[in-house]
Amino acid sequence: MEHFTNTTIDTNQLPQFEAVEFQKLQPDYWKVLLINRGLGLLILGIGIGVATYLIDEIESVVPYIWAGFFVLVIITYIILRVAFRKKGFAFREHDVLFRDGIIATNTTIIPYNRVQHVALHEGWLSRYFGLAKVEIFTAGGSSSDIEIPGIEKEHAEKIKQLVMGKIQQQL
Repeated sequence: MEHFTNTTIDTNQLPQFEAVEFQKLQPDYWKVLLINRGLGLLILGIGIGVATYLIDEIESVVPYIWAGFFVLVIITYIILRVAFRKKGFAFREHDVLFRDGIIATNTTIIPYNRVQHVALHEGWLSRYFGLAKVEIFTAGGSSSDIEIPGIEKEHAEKIKQLVMGKIQQQL
C-alpha cells in the first residue's frame, strides 16, 4: 500500500496575485465608453424631450424630470470613470488575470491549462480607435470567462497568440 500523506499547506507561502502589476486599458477606450453611453443617454434625453412636449399633464414636473436626467448623466459618468480606472489585466507564466469592479474589486484568474478558446473582437467604435477585445473561454460555458476590452489591436493579437501558444503547450 502507498504511503498516504496529507500535510498542511502554509497559505502565507502561496503566490500573491495582489502583488501583480496590472496593465491599464488604453486611454482611447475611455472615449469609446463615453461615446457609447453618450449615445444611449442622448436617445433617452430625446425621448424625455418628446414626452414632455407631447404630454401636457406632466408640465408641472418637467423641471424635476430634467433635473433627474442630469443627475443620471453625472452618476453614469462617475460610475463609468471609476469602473474604467479599476479595470486591468496581467499575463503571467501560468495564468491570466483580469481585475474589474466598481465598489468591490473582482479579480478573475484563469490558468492556461483551463483555456479552451481565445477570440478577438472589434466593435465599430473600437475599430475606429484601433482597439479590440480579447475574450478567453474555458470549458463548460457559452460565454467568455474573461473579456479584456480596450487593448490596441496589435497588442490584442499578440495576446491571442500568446494564449494560443500556452494552450498548445498544454496539449
